[in-house]
Amino acid sequence: MEKRNLRKERIGVVTSNKMDKSIVVTETKRQKHPLYGKFVLRTKKYVAHDDKNDCNIGDTVRIMETRPLSKTKCWRLVEIIERAK
Repeated sequence: MEKRNLRKERIGVVTSNKMDKSIVVTETKRQKHPLYGKFVLRTKKYVAHDDKNDCNIGDTVRIMETRPLSKTKCWRLVEIIERAK
């Protein structure tokens, strides 16, 4: 039996849901500057597959790495952690 590798997971906030069955998730993390020691905010955007179109802007979601679904989309929605207020 083949053993699969662990897939990467990210938690972020939905910043766009205007595409059909796709969302843009922004992950923000605080990273310490190597020389000055100040914490700097780093953001990264991921395009994820949302097959039910149930995410809204501002939702906190968990996404998981998957095979390439299009030119920019290689993540899929796992769950909605918190709905936007």
